Parts: sequence; C-alpha cells; structure tokens
Amino acid sequence: MATSRRVQDRSKLKRVRQLEIATEKWKICYKILFLMETLKNEPEQVIQVRSLDQHRRQINLPKPHKISDFLRKSPKLFELYKDRKGNLWCGFTELAEDLVKEEEKLLEGHADKAAEYVSRFLMMSIDKRLALDKIVHFRRDLGLPHDFRINWVHNYPDRFKVVKDENGTEFLELVGWNPDWAITELEKKVLGEIDSSSHTPGMLSLAFPMNFPPDYKKVYRYNGKIEHFQNRTYLSPYADGRGLKAGSLEFDKRAIAIMHELLSFTLEKRVVTDHLTHFRHEFVMPQKLMRFLLKHFGIFYVSERGKRFCVFLNEAYEGCELIEKHPLVKWKEKVLSHVGYRGRKKNIGTFEDLSDPEDRVLFQSESGDEHIMELEDLVADGFDNASLGDVEEMSVEDVCSEYKEDEAI
Repeated sequence: MATSRRVQDRSKLKRVRQLEIATEKWKICYKILFLMETLKNEPEQVIQVRSLDQHRRQINLPKPHKISDFLRKSPKLFELYKDRKGNLWCGFTELAEDLVKEEEKLLEGHADKAAEYVSRFLMMSIDKRLALDKIVHFRRDLGLPHDFRINWVHNYPDRFKVVKDENGTEFLELVGWNPDWAITELEKKVLGEIDSSSHTPGMLSLAFPMNFPPDYKKVYRYNGKIEHFQNRTYLSPYADGRGLKAGSLEFDKRAIAIMHELLSFTLEKRVVTDHLTHFRHEFVMPQKLMRFLLKHFGIFYVSERGKRFCVFLNEAYEGCELIEKHPLVKWKEKVLSHVGYRGRKKNIGTFEDLSDPEDRVLFQSESGDEHIMELEDLVADGFDNASLGDVEEMSVEDVCSEYKEDEAI
C-alpha cells in the first residue's frame, strides 16, 4: 500500500530556522502596521480602543487578552488616554506621525516602479487583465499606496485601465505591451542588458539559483537530476502558455519561472501562498500549488507558521535577512525597532535529513485539485505539537520523478 503523508508533515522535515525567524519578525510587524493603517484612516487619526475589538482577527489577539495591553507594549508608537466619560482612546505619538509621513513619501517615490510591476503582472496573465479584487491582495507586497483601488489605478492610463464585465466585476486591463518589461528578472541578472527591440518572449534555458538548507546532506545524490532539470528549456512567463499540458515537465518548469518572477517583484521576496492561489488560472500555474512549491525547496521555501503559509525566494535571503533591502522594507524595520511587543516564544525546529521516500519526490510533476485552508495560529508549545486538521493527504508512490525521461520519447 502506498504511504500517505500530509503536505505539512512532509515539509516539516525541510524547515529552515533562519527563514522561520524572518516569518516571526514580519508577523509582528504586520500586526503593528495594520493598527497604524487603521488609525491613519480615521478622520482625526484617533480611535476608541473598544472599536478595535472588531479587528482582533487581523492582529490575532483572542479574548481575554486586552487590546489596550497590546498597544501599551509600543508606547513609542501609540498614545492612550481617557476622555471625560472614561472612554479609552488611542492615537499616534509624534514619532509615529513622522513614520506615517515618511511612508507616504516612500510610496510616492516607488509609484512608477510599482506601476511597472502591475503592468508586468498583466503581461504575464493569459487574458492581459486581472480582477482588481485579486490584485489588491498584493498591495503591500508590491508597495502599492493605500488608495490603490480608488485613485492610483487611474494615474497610469497609458499602461492599464479599469474595465467591468457583464456582472459588474472590476478588472485591470493592459493598455499597451512594453517589450522592455517582457524580460524576466532572471534574464537581467544572468545576461545583463538586453536589446528589447529585438527581443521576443520565447524559450529560455537559464538555471534557477538554488539554495538548499545547510544541513541537507543528500543533495549530491541528485546532482544529475538537478542538472537535468536546470538544463531543460522552458517557455518565458511573458509568452502565451495556454498550449502547455498541465502536469507536463514543460508546464511545471514554466510555472517555476512565473513564481520566480512574481516573488522577484515583491518588496520582501516573500508572499502569502493564499494570494498566489487566486492566480492559478490567470498565470497558468498548477492546481496543487502548495505541493509544487514544497517539491522545489531549493528555489522556494514555504513557512507554515501562523494563520497562513508564506513562500520565500531562497536566493534573496542570507540567513534571516534580505540581501537587498528596498527602502520600504527598511522603513518597516524602523517601525519594528520601536515595537515593544515581541510575540510568544515558539519552538522553531531545525532542518533534518529527509527520508528516502521524501527525497524521491523532490522534483515531481503533478496536476489536480488542491484544498487551500487557513490555519489558526499555532499554540505556544510549538509547531511540532500542533494539530493541523484535515488537510489533503498525498501519496508518495503515486507520481513519477520529473527528471525521469519519458519512456515514450
């Protein structure tokens, strides 16, 4: 009988401590950023603390914990005071107000680059348009301003426009193709400057940078298969991929290229996997996206800590730090430096050698449906002891190695 394992159990053995630390850092940061954004949207940038009760889920603060106690742990950012009726209010400190103004300037300076990335999202999509409801999930990841949907999308009429379908759903549609932007970030990095006037998106044969966990001792066993994978040509993310057969080697290799390109656009070179699943059809990516990312753990790293999984681009990190930090990332770190809250201590496991059945499916090809679910934050006694519920199981024996030559060829 074939051995069956949960996706989470399989990747548990591939955990990288330094990137789990990075995940914990950003989890704390985004709790604070959410509260700052909520305050910023208030007319006077003050709010009754009891009104923040409706946002407990977003900052993952269950009852009976008090929001006021959470705010008091960051006195450099939030001021608490009572009115004459004894109601507790929260507002920005002078330092926080300066940080908010600094972010606005950084977002304004990043606007043109963000517009390029949004345009390239549209260029990679099969219909050259994407639902605004889906793009908004990437607002923070791409460094888009707070008024992205209301005002910002109308600032670049030469690049994209908002249209509605027969059901009234709003889409952002590409206006004109820019050949300069149809060159992948990997091409720029490996090949340097490319003449876009004579460049047409087509087949590529560039190797993806791989960075395996330092304690992984079995890479040498798969050098031949990895080399075979790296030498395999694939279709550019900016070329039409509708003719590729789902689950084929060519389909999967191009999907890696799309994931690599999308993550390269993000400020932190990481993104919540739930956000990616919204684009499986538009970008012609595998249905079983989570399994796909887990198999290619030399290129991507999936962290399963917290309510949602997130995926890192391995090459962009050295330890738990980004190698190149965007000014907006540096701004977030500045905000984090003024936060007193440091989260709960959790057991972050180290990487362990994989069992042979796990190794045999490092680079498989597969297709099918996948159930994406949101998990509650793991309890304080650590990830390894947490029950992850009824998540889809997968068979170790039911798929063939991606690197095994098709006997029919």
